[in-house]
Amino acid sequence: MDVNGTVAECFEPVRDVFARNFEALGDRGAAVAVYRDGHKVVDLWAGTRDIDGTEPWRHGTAQVVRSATKGVAAAVPLLLHQRGELDLDAPVAEYWPEFKVRGKEHVLVRHVLNHRAGLPVIDRPLTPEEALDPLKGPEAVAAQAPVWEPGTDHGYHALTYGWMLDELVRRVTGLGAGEWIAREIAGPLRAEFWLGLPAAEEAAGRPGRVGRVEGPEPAGGLRARPKRSVTEAYEDPGSLTRRAFAAITPFPDQNAPAYRASALPATNGIATADGLARVYAALIGAVDGVRLFDPATVALARAEESAGPDRVLVVNTRFGLGYMLHGSASPLLGAGSFGHPGRGGSLGFADPETGVAFGYVTNGFRKTVTADPRAQALVRAVRAAL
Repeated sequence: MDVNGTVAECFEPVRDVFARNFEALGDRGAAVAVYRDGHKVVDLWAGTRDIDGTEPWRHGTAQVVRSATKGVAAAVPLLLHQRGELDLDAPVAEYWPEFKVRGKEHVLVRHVLNHRAGLPVIDRPLTPEEALDPLKGPEAVAAQAPVWEPGTDHGYHALTYGWMLDELVRRVTGLGAGEWIAREIAGPLRAEFWLGLPAAEEAAGRPGRVGRVEGPEPAGGLRARPKRSVTEAYEDPGSLTRRAFAAITPFPDQNAPAYRASALPATNGIATADGLARVYAALIGAVDGVRLFDPATVALARAEESAGPDRVLVVNTRFGLGYMLHGSASPLLGAGSFGHPGRGGSLGFADPETGVAFGYVTNGFRKTVTADPRAQALVRAVRAAL
């Protein structure tokens, strides 16, 4: 495999593992970027831009990163809280009055971020057309009754997380989460991350900009031995697992321009590996003079809010405020790491103790929800390099 890019001294093992991902783990096109203390130490790419094509992956190729979107989107409410514009312990209905029905009066903003809202499913799944309408998803969640008492348990809100977050941001700022990210995060950082791909990028015709990805596959791949596996739960039409991931049915074509132009903060961010890593680097330190989180907000992001058996993902999961934390379901760099994987492969995270920020994107989605073996191999290589 012809691997392109650069690595700093001592990070050469990351290049070796990245090459092996293509040779042994079936990667078709991918990129990985690592920052340390605000400086890029790994910037690698290889393979083809499209999962079904031959055009080479180039520097600047971007891909849909699925639920890795959640980690960047989570920065929005935390930054609003940092600025004094959003109270994490206020009821959601204080900002969104229509939400205050059917037992949701005591759902707090905090519960949206730590997956304790009790709203991982909607009774009637949205069609693809409805899902791309910025009003329909929030309306459906606002009309939904919780499936457990809010605040008492946790379960991964695979798609509803995005609709709740987006509407909260809109009610507080007047902007959707994608617009706010573009203005307050990606723009100042010059980070290649979009939640709602601009028409100019879609039509730019730049070789290697946004590639075609594989379609969705059944869930699987969580590293644990539960009494019931996540694959079995996913195959049960009545399970919370299946219903949570089927909140949009059928799922939209992830390569369609309409999907890429929409803003679904749970699932359809588009990023380069560098863009993903660069955002995380700025959460924990300065990148070219731009820092996003202050130390108190970093502490909020990685403080454990939910842990134990996940009512949707079946296995044990750990969440801070909007971020997955290091654990058996989602191994990151170390105990203090926080970030978010994307179903099928992508991963972004930060580790304040080492000053490391990591981004991996791929066009070859696998049957994994969290601990994808390609991303995990790269994380182990970074750990060894340190």
